[in-house]
Amino acid sequence: MIRWIIVIFLALMLINWFTPLLQRMGFGKLPGDFRFRLFGREWFIPLTTTILLSLVAGAISKLV
Repeated sequence: MIRWIIVIFLALMLINWFTPLLQRMGFGKLPGDFRFRLFGREWFIPLTTTILLSLVAGAISKLV
């Protein structure tokens, strides 16, 4: 159980670290990426970007 918590924590840290780089490359502005304001805070749900990056990671893992 603790191992999964550590993996999730590290994954979230990596995502947070790579977000500005990915936004400069155009990710996060694809059709299907939702950005809206609710309760005075801006929310971002990157559905299309997540699917695209998952496909790229799967393709890389098949090659390696």
